[in-house]
Amino acid sequence: MKSASNAATNGILKSRRLTGFLSSAILSCVYFFLFSISFFKKTYLFHRNRLTYKSRYDRMKQNPFLLSIPIRKESIMNRIYEARWIKPDYEAGESASEFFRNFRPEKPVKCATLSVSALGVYAARINGEKVSYVLAPGWTSYHHRVQYQEYDVTGLLHAGENVLSITAAPGWRMPYAALGGAACADWQTDELSATEYAVIASLVITYNDDTEEVILTGNDFAVRETCWRACNIYNGDVYDASYSVNTKLHPVKVLNHTRSILTPQEGEIICEHERLNPVEVIHTPKGETVIDFGQNMTGYLELSLCVPAGEKIVIDHAEILDAEGNFYTENLRSAKEQIVFIGDGEYHVWKPEFTFYGFRYIRLTEWHGKADPDYFTAIVVHSDMERIGMFECSDKRINQLYHNIIWGQKSNFLDVPTDCPQRDERLGWTGDAQVFARCAGYNYNVDKFFRKWLSDVSLDQRSTGAIPPYVPNLGMAVPSAGWADACVIVPWQMYLLYGDRELLARQYVTIKRWVDYQYELGDDYVRSGRHYGDWLAHDADTSQCNGATSKWYLAYAYRAYSTMLFIKISKILGVKDSDLADYEKKIEETKERIYKDYYKDGMLNIQPLTQTGLVIALYFGLCPEGTEKAHAEKLVLMIHDNDDKLTTGFLGTPYLLHVLTDYGYHDLAYTLLFQDKMPSWLYSVDHGATTMWEHWDGVRDDGTMWSKSMNSYNHYAYGAVGDWLYGVAAGIDTDEEHPGFEHIRFRPVVTNRLDYVKASLKTKYGTIRSEWRHMPDGQTEYVFTVPSGLTATATMADKVYELTEGTHTILA
Repeated sequence: MKSASNAATNGILKSRRLTGFLSSAILSCVYFFLFSISFFKKTYLFHRNRLTYKSRYDRMKQNPFLLSIPIRKESIMNRIYEARWIKPDYEAGESASEFFRNFRPEKPVKCATLSVSALGVYAARINGEKVSYVLAPGWTSYHHRVQYQEYDVTGLLHAGENVLSITAAPGWRMPYAALGGAACADWQTDELSATEYAVIASLVITYNDDTEEVILTGNDFAVRETCWRACNIYNGDVYDASYSVNTKLHPVKVLNHTRSILTPQEGEIICEHERLNPVEVIHTPKGETVIDFGQNMTGYLELSLCVPAGEKIVIDHAEILDAEGNFYTENLRSAKEQIVFIGDGEYHVWKPEFTFYGFRYIRLTEWHGKADPDYFTAIVVHSDMERIGMFECSDKRINQLYHNIIWGQKSNFLDVPTDCPQRDERLGWTGDAQVFARCAGYNYNVDKFFRKWLSDVSLDQRSTGAIPPYVPNLGMAVPSAGWADACVIVPWQMYLLYGDRELLARQYVTIKRWVDYQYELGDDYVRSGRHYGDWLAHDADTSQCNGATSKWYLAYAYRAYSTMLFIKISKILGVKDSDLADYEKKIEETKERIYKDYYKDGMLNIQPLTQTGLVIALYFGLCPEGTEKAHAEKLVLMIHDNDDKLTTGFLGTPYLLHVLTDYGYHDLAYTLLFQDKMPSWLYSVDHGATTMWEHWDGVRDDGTMWSKSMNSYNHYAYGAVGDWLYGVAAGIDTDEEHPGFEHIRFRPVVTNRLDYVKASLKTKYGTIRSEWRHMPDGQTEYVFTVPSGLTATATMADKVYELTEGTHTILA
């Protein structure tokens, strides 16, 4: 048998896609690197001519049934590969179906392992006890791969009759508004439509005498309808408690659908987190009964209720109330976000299992009896990421902004980094992910989360090298500058934050193919007219979304920036400088093109000149040598001319404060942070936001809303400012030369607007802490904590201190 590294190497050499894009020098480097893959102590596999990575399982905190085992050869050959995909023999539509089989253990059981997956979502139970996590198996590019999960169910088996049950629903296999109400054509096969679901499972029972019994999905299973009459991620749930589920059992339809798409759990599991109680029952001017949970969130309700047989309750969800205080759902567009529960006269404690909702408020559209707040609990649901970052300062509004950033991330990091959790979209937009990735990595450990998503980015990359604008992709393949570049920027940020060199290696081919694509198409890509631009900037007519900054300029700028990062990544992975000379030349050619088309007399001259245009030029290093100070001064003048307000959109905002502080304009950076006139970060805070808004002016001063066509109140992109709070205000900064904080750079930037700032960051080496506060005598006290075995460099104003492990207090 060939080793995993040799298999991967041979796969690469045979890959037509790869050889079409790699020069012989780079190919030799990749060959050598993959041949030495044992350095990484991980298992690499090739799937559909693309490199995919099989991670190790982590212990699943909230689900003791999920196994914590390394991926070994035996795991890769899990018995689930011997099972068959099965689906109902009837048209299930949006209803959920229960697949089940009874079994009797023959002897005393030593251990039992259940492996399950679904095209759709599933809930697995043994003898009525749920063992699976929320919305398993998660969302992937279904035509390329689907994750399976392993559960230790030993303690749930007993002597006599046992029941294995898997209830499944469509999940993300549904019609999409982005496709005009159609489903993803790539997911359809001869046996399975793009909206149908199927399950596959194996139960391996090992007896005390080490013999095994293996139960596999196939003809031995039966299926029946359930009380879940409709489950739709956009529209919600219809649950009929009075529906008779035992009247008819159906045979399953066994499919020939490929099992090669199965892959072990790679990302973080999705699970339940906070439980929120109502803070207020509101009776609106329209006479609606509305319950406020005090926090915009993603998850679902848990209801305690008894509904008369045959009657129903209807509950709608919303993020916000309108200017008159009425329930507002127009921004949901076609999504219903509605629960319909039909009663059977019995008492139930009930919650959804196959969808999720984005909401702060619920409306009791139809209700029986008193609306007792004790009947309602909001359960927060997101990927089970470890919280590693904390930030606090003396200003309540900045703390609320930070709170909103955290909750925006929690709400949208649900297996995939989505744009929003409520309207008929909820897609893994690449641009949103790349602008927020650095902040996300300070808040939570997102390395594993992004590993899984980046695998699908690679799988969805087109044969040309193009990266689609959202992943998992539904068939929309045209790339956009600043969006497609997520395939470069996100791995780079994971490297800086966590030192994840291995991720760079795994994504290297994807990165290179994207960079090469841009040069191969040249102006056909840059001037395609498909770029989203500086999305939602306030430097153009705000009725349109693309901002005023030239899209072509931004495309050239991102091409240069991604190439710069590609060269850095290549050198980290051991590629020789001589093999990268062509790319160095391409950067210079791109700069020359930018200077020719968009500069005049050494100064940026895009029409119109925008804050974002200058920020990108400065942050990406695109200013002609010696003109950087002049460009920074021009940026400052433009901000002052706009009453000290920003105008940047999605692409300019993440870098704005960094550029100002990099060029010494610390006071102006803090002025923008504290600005509360629209557009600003504190504008939404002052208007009661509990998560980040999609638009700077999602609610106007007069209480009216931005257009109902695209107006989310839970959109994390502008929360990218959070990385400036950690890295500049608190001063816990990354270092390219020492990634993953193996050497710490403390560089706090102090302001008189705050009495104190403190932050902490948990790393693999220990917890880093940085704090500063103004003292009564006019001095500033700095306190830095360096984990055991590490060193740090602390820079305050013109003074530099070299620190060793321990806690250090400095007065300056």
